[in-house]
Amino acid sequence: MAKFNRVRRKGATSPIKTADRATGRTHEGAPGHLRDTKSELFLLAVSNMVGEQTFYEGASARDARFRTLVGEVALHDPGWLTRMIGWLRNEAGMRSASVVAAAEGVMSRLCASAAGGNRRLIDAALQRADEPGELIAYWHGRYGRALPQPVKRGIADAVRRLYDERSLIKYDSGEVRFGDVLELTHPAPVAPWQGDLFKHAIDRRHGRGRDIPRSLTVLRARAELLALPVGERRALLERPDAPQVLAAAGMTWESLAGWVQGPLTARFWEAIIPSMGLFALLRNLRNFDRAGIGEQAAEAVAARLADPAQVRRSKLLPIRFLAAYRQAPSPRWAWPLQRALDASLANVPRLPGRTLVLVDRSGSMFTPMSARSKITQADAAAVFGTALALRAEHADLVQFGTTHQAVPFRRGEPVLKVVERFDWLGGTDTAEAVRAHYRGHDRVVIVTDEQAWAGPHGAEPTAAVPEQVPVYTWNLVGYQYGHGPSGTGTRHTFGGLSDAAFAMIPLLERGQKADWPF
Repeated sequence: MAKFNRVRRKGATSPIKTADRATGRTHEGAPGHLRDTKSELFLLAVSNMVGEQTFYEGASARDARFRTLVGEVALHDPGWLTRMIGWLRNEAGMRSASVVAAAEGVMSRLCASAAGGNRRLIDAALQRADEPGELIAYWHGRYGRALPQPVKRGIADAVRRLYDERSLIKYDSGEVRFGDVLELTHPAPVAPWQGDLFKHAIDRRHGRGRDIPRSLTVLRARAELLALPVGERRALLERPDAPQVLAAAGMTWESLAGWVQGPLTARFWEAIIPSMGLFALLRNLRNFDRAGIGEQAAEAVAARLADPAQVRRSKLLPIRFLAAYRQAPSPRWAWPLQRALDASLANVPRLPGRTLVLVDRSGSMFTPMSARSKITQADAAAVFGTALALRAEHADLVQFGTTHQAVPFRRGEPVLKVVERFDWLGGTDTAEAVRAHYRGHDRVVIVTDEQAWAGPHGAEPTAAVPEQVPVYTWNLVGYQYGHGPSGTGTRHTFGGLSDAAFAMIPLLERGQKADWPF
């Protein structure tokens, strides 16, 4: 055995750091480790749906904690906050949290008369054309009608990037319309056609200017479709060039449904499927089956779902594919959805040696991600834990709660099939599960909300693992106190609902510093 040329894990550091030894309590009474401000903010941001209840934390309390943390970091390190917000929106896919963080960060800085960087904070959060209006609506609701200059300028920067004909068709709705955004922020157009678009959006908001400028060819094509008598519209769907005609007019499936004013038949879907984004396809798999779309159209949908490049570009969270799998009645979608899920988990590493993966299935993990979703933190934990176990060289996969038990799996099995074997297991005796299943593994990974029971032994969950063995906690909810230390040596915490931070594990095991993912 080599004496000197070996991995030295003791020097490895990671960005999520505990501020001190256990000084508080988890929500279930175990010793709780408080993190430093940036760490607490990051873990909360990557799991915060904004305005949503969690098992232990009400929506208002959770949102208030988020705003406070953002405000503190905005004053001390606005550059870090700007980078986090950009990554949070673009890579982690957290839209609402990004908008709130940008608005609250700027307000904190304005209250402290801190100049510089405020405009960039706003611009970093806005990556889809409905988000400038979303941010203004949030600001109006929190701070009144007046928009400070940095907010206006940051929104104007985003508008120049985001506003085009297709975005006007798809996103010009809600309380704050495109025309409102333009009149409040006065962005300079990037080209003559965008100047025409801005004027048309304002005219449209005020119910005037029905003539569409010649430069706006997509809007003009859409106007021609809208002018067709209702009785003639369904005939257009039967034309061989229907998909091209609809795409040229920027029609979405929602707008087409209103335009047709009738049942959503197989031909309806076959005409619009080529124009649909990946998320829209996921949401409508059941509708495709109900309408009875043809094999050629179904194969086209399956090919897009199974295309790793499209999945990565979509930046959809892995749980989106689990939700679609559960809702889609036909087995023909199972294989492409499994491929899609695998592509969304591309950053999950293939760990050498023996790995113990423990997945939290306690009652607190079964709160839905949002009021509109049936997917829970327990589902996300099962997906991440299973993916890690399937890719590891040798892994033991365990679910735990009040009790604990191994989850059987075979190498090469689909993640979605293994996830079906997990159960609801009551409380959160993390420490006992670690003690019962650790058998000299090279590492331990715990996927959890960290709200461990104090337990009869009174020890933190990671204490049963020898100090030289790495223990990685994957935090899915972002409560204030964690179940163990993090940041140096062999104890590290990551977080979020995407696979992004998994890439830190190989770095840490090479004894390197694993920095923030942005």
